[in-house]
Amino acid sequence: MASHFRRTDDERAGSHRPARGAAGSHARRSDGGVRTRRGGDESYHAPSSNPHAAGIPHRADAAYIPAVGGPDDGRSRRSSRFVETDPYDLSGRRSRDPRKRAARIVSVLLFVVGIALIATAAGMWIYNQWQYHEQDRINEELASFADVSDNGTTPPQVDWAGLKAINDEVVGWVQIPGTVVNFPVYQASDNEKYLNQSAEGGYAVGGQIFMDYANTPPGMVDGQSLIYGHHMRNGTMFKTVSDMTNQEMFDGVGTVWYVTEDATYELEPLLVYETDASDPEARRFTFASDDELHDYLSGLLGKAVTSRADAADVISRTSHVLTLCTCNYDHGDNGRTLLVCVPKDEANGTAASDGSAPADAATTTE
Repeated sequence: MASHFRRTDDERAGSHRPARGAAGSHARRSDGGVRTRRGGDESYHAPSSNPHAAGIPHRADAAYIPAVGGPDDGRSRRSSRFVETDPYDLSGRRSRDPRKRAARIVSVLLFVVGIALIATAAGMWIYNQWQYHEQDRINEELASFADVSDNGTTPPQVDWAGLKAINDEVVGWVQIPGTVVNFPVYQASDNEKYLNQSAEGGYAVGGQIFMDYANTPPGMVDGQSLIYGHHMRNGTMFKTVSDMTNQEMFDGVGTVWYVTEDATYELEPLLVYETDASDPEARRFTFASDDELHDYLSGLLGKAVTSRADAADVISRTSHVLTLCTCNYDHGDNGRTLLVCVPKDEANGTAASDGSAPADAATTTE
């Protein structure tokens, strides 16, 4: 076991070690120090007034050197070879390097700009949510002017006098049972007014549902009547029309109601197609004959994304269609999705042979 320990200098010079007392733990040195045995090793504790008594070598220039020098210790001066790696030097003062100062200024500016952008984005999001909330409020208030059935088997019962007291440009009411589509329809002298204007004349992010100004009011008079509505990202307005590019969703819609002050039209979906805002064929309203209308609808069927299985046969019996148009965002804001609907009597082949609307498809209301 002795080989695991090194002999101290005192052990090697054993003849100079004073004898231990009976306790064997302390011995008095001639210079006044105390020798103490600790854990198999020896250390000497000399009086603090005599640091040399413990045998510690002393250098005249030995002194405590702080990691950060004082202002007058002569060590704060930097060597010409010193390269700074952060914006503070060892003295604790900021670097005076103009490049680092410029970098600090740029960092602060970028931080401020970043905070401003975050605040702006948050403000825009809050404002957008408020706009959608206001649009929902407007829609709910207008919806109160019509009573609709729970199952959609009966048409909406509309308070026309109440609607006209708010805005006399109302021409009809459109409803797709089982969806959010349940709105009054307005018609202005252009197609811009109701894009972002409410029925009361104020700003509304979703505007109102409106009929093309070129159509003969109140609709279902021309070969094609075209109604526009915004595709709202929260699922309201005409978002349902855009969803009907899915065949399952399309097949799930069996009835579309269009009600005017004088007549009620029960329709059903024929097809859905997509185009862009510059397509002139989308706004064709009058046709020289039913055959011309049939050719037009057959062309739409050729580019339809969803349709009823017997669409071609139905087209051959059609003399009027109601088309609902909204935006799609697959190609920016320029895309359009259009749902073409036909009166159920024409789809079923029960329309009057003279072209007039039969009682079960368009009924006069008192």
